[in-house]
Amino acid sequence: MYYYSRLKYTCIFFLLVFLPMLIGTQVHADRPFPKPQGLVNDFANVIPPAYKQKIVAITGELLQKTGTPVVVVTMPDIGGAEYNDYANRLYSAWGLGKKGEDKGILIFVTIKERKMRIETGYGVEGIIPDGLAGEIRDRYMIPYLKQDKFGQGLLNGTVAVAQIVAKDSGIELTGQAPVKKTLKRRSGLSFLPIILIIFFLVFSSRRRGGSWLLFPLLLMGMGGGGRYGSGGFGGSFGGFGGGFGGFGGGMSGGGGAGGGF
Repeated sequence: MYYYSRLKYTCIFFLLVFLPMLIGTQVHADRPFPKPQGLVNDFANVIPPAYKQKIVAITGELLQKTGTPVVVVTMPDIGGAEYNDYANRLYSAWGLGKKGEDKGILIFVTIKERKMRIETGYGVEGIIPDGLAGEIRDRYMIPYLKQDKFGQGLLNGTVAVAQIVAKDSGIELTGQAPVKKTLKRRSGLSFLPIILIIFFLVFSSRRRGGSWLLFPLLLMGMGGGGRYGSGGFGGSFGGFGGGFGGFGGGMSGGGGAGGGF
């Protein structure tokens, strides 16, 4: 009887001490994911502007030419969650790539836990298998992340991944951000008929004794359509749900590689 009583109080003690800790850990692990801000999501604020600009240019060009998003994410911490599982769930929550094609890559770093992961969608596992993702991690990223050179490490990983995707798609990357609009000046020949009409009207008005002061207004009215036409990229990457593209319900089966730094 004494043994069972002691066991009961021991169980109660452990419940009182450890249950709140377990509940707290679960709450932190299940906290909502942040909303995506674009192809580069520096929630930890560790990527210098110059590096961010380069990463945005490369990932933007790749998305425009291949439809494959490479998305970079830094987090200050992940609340005690297991980092591989967190990256996989984040990938699914954001839905990287188009649904059914699942061609997307997540390059993820959490600062407090000092962990990183390259998470690949189903559609790119064939061109970036786990072993190759691990090679990119070890050769191009980890050495810089260990020194807290997050901008350089993430740029290196992004370039390596983007080049593989580009080569598989048969396209070349210039490293330049896609141009959203191209301004095209209309040919001056299109104004020749208008000029001839104006001269004719001015000449006729002067012969009839009328005033030609209204012709500047007439000229302005004829030019009201503007001198420039727009074309080109169209303004947004499209499909992200927020207006800049590529997140459309893609899935990952947990392919890729991760590790500590």
